[in-house]
Amino acid sequence: MSDNKVAAKTYLQVSRSQHATPRFAQKMDLVEHYENFPVASILMPKRLRKPVAAIYHFARAADDIADEGVLPNDERLRQLDAFCAELKRIEANETPLTPLFQNLAATIRQHALPMQPFYDLLDAFAQDVVQKRYKNFAELQDYCRRSANPVGTLMLHLYGEATPVNIAYSDAICTSLQLINFWQDVAKDYAIARIYLPLDEMAQYGVGDEQIAQGITNDAWRRLMQFQVQRARAMMLQGAPLGSILTGRIGLEMRMIIAGGLRILDKLEHVQYDMFRRRPVLRPFDWLIMLAKSAPHSY
Repeated sequence: MSDNKVAAKTYLQVSRSQHATPRFAQKMDLVEHYENFPVASILMPKRLRKPVAAIYHFARAADDIADEGVLPNDERLRQLDAFCAELKRIEANETPLTPLFQNLAATIRQHALPMQPFYDLLDAFAQDVVQKRYKNFAELQDYCRRSANPVGTLMLHLYGEATPVNIAYSDAICTSLQLINFWQDVAKDYAIARIYLPLDEMAQYGVGDEQIAQGITNDAWRRLMQFQVQRARAMMLQGAPLGSILTGRIGLEMRMIIAGGLRILDKLEHVQYDMFRRRPVLRPFDWLIMLAKSAPHSY
């Protein structure tokens, strides 16, 4: 599976950097993480672990269609269309054809989840099949709106906290996490022919494709990435009040997610944006710092 996808990919961005994750953090997952997805975190109420897993398996299966193997693009799109047809069966109160969607249908009905976030995720997966560049930030942000933000919206519905204010905070966090994901993995994305840096901003700072291909981290590159990191941090802090609004274990999990994203940004700055040779990862000591910063009202 590619390292840069959805945010389904998104809600636990911090977890995908576990090269040397401490034992207590490894125990957070009862199901394999799909990049940043908070699958059955020990901080999550037990009653929500099954529905979260159902959403996770949908997102992972769709992402694998978009990214894995050697299928031609038209076959990838055909299979994603088949997933869309299953969602339409759920929406029409018909029985889906596959166990994956039968489980998802039960979760959607039990928790009265909105359908649009699922369609948005499929749309983002399909976009990843055919689009490898983004001409400006507005275009990239629209992708994040469909690839990252839907997961946060679905989680808020599961929590019973899906107010307009909370969704706006969640959107800021999810988009920031997706951007952090991109900046952490510039080299890995380029290896599969993708560049998520907006092309107009690359041109503005004098950075081209060949520089990414060669991993050149000169002053132009550092200025470009400083701008990207500052924007991602501002967006994360914009959404940070959600960590105080949500209470109990869910609130703590959200504050850990925020702290993890900010920690990766700090590490990008520390290595002077040389993610080509020193890709930031979260080490055991980082988890302790994140926990300390996850006290209420820390941001």
